[in-house]
Amino acid sequence: MSKVTVVGAGNVGATCANVLAFNEVANEIVLLDVKEGVAEGKAMDVMQTAQLLGFDSTLVGCTNDYAKTANSDVVVITSGVPRKPGMTREELIGVNANIVKSVCENILKYSPNAILVVVANPMDTMTYLALKAFNLPKNRVIGMGGALDSSRFTYSLTEALGCNANDLEGMVIGGHGDTTMIPLARLANYKGTPVSALLGAEKLDEVVKSTMVGGATLTKLLGTSAWYAPGAGASLVVEAILKDQKKMIPCSVMLEGEYGQSDICIGVPVILGKNGIEKIVALELNADEQKLFSESAAAVRGTNDVLVEMKLV
Repeated sequence: MSKVTVVGAGNVGATCANVLAFNEVANEIVLLDVKEGVAEGKAMDVMQTAQLLGFDSTLVGCTNDYAKTANSDVVVITSGVPRKPGMTREELIGVNANIVKSVCENILKYSPNAILVVVANPMDTMTYLALKAFNLPKNRVIGMGGALDSSRFTYSLTEALGCNANDLEGMVIGGHGDTTMIPLARLANYKGTPVSALLGAEKLDEVVKSTMVGGATLTKLLGTSAWYAPGAGASLVVEAILKDQKKMIPCSVMLEGEYGQSDICIGVPVILGKNGIEKIVALELNADEQKLFSESAAAVRGTNDVLVEMKLV
């Protein structure tokens, strides 16, 4: 029997719970939110598709009742607020940091051995906060961003090549942000053929740029942040853990010397299995890629510094 809790029943959290249930990733899924009735209503709506779609997982919703999350194997944290007009970056970080800290404290009270999958933004910094504030083993705290960014990269490649997305391999490392992510165009391939041999340099550069602004593009179109792909990305990470798949997925994880960085959570490829992070995969980056990675890490550290200044870690 496996159990997953998704904290936050907004668009991303509800989508994640829906995908987890539909794919029968866990026997029991709990959707928790602070707003009265929202998680219960969304869980009920999803469960009314069980007979229509033929899945056997059970999804229940609750309002701020962490006792119902007890003994969760994996917890997905989507809680947080979007940046509002006039709000500084520091204010956003402060608000979301306090929310994430409160969530972690309550979750760990009832599921002390849970693996945490962080989706809340700024994601690399919130992952760092969850790990440092509660002194958790680094294999048990995982930021989801790389899974989503890599999916957006393969989508952009699909559009450029006119091929099936499942025949492509593309990876994004670095920070989870428009200016900090690094789509590894050099390593992307279509059924073993480097995409650089199929697309001209100018077109490939367009693909990289469209990937980096993928989230902003959707926000402009929708008037709010995306949710289908982020929710599915979180579900992918959870499934790799619960089913011990040993899948290589880029995630934000604590580095201790890997890629020339320490004391930072940032996106790199990892092997995910029943213990959470089973291994950090060391890619051989070229000089340009390593320079971009160092610059990305510096930007993430700048955000992390706000946590230190606010005495949150």
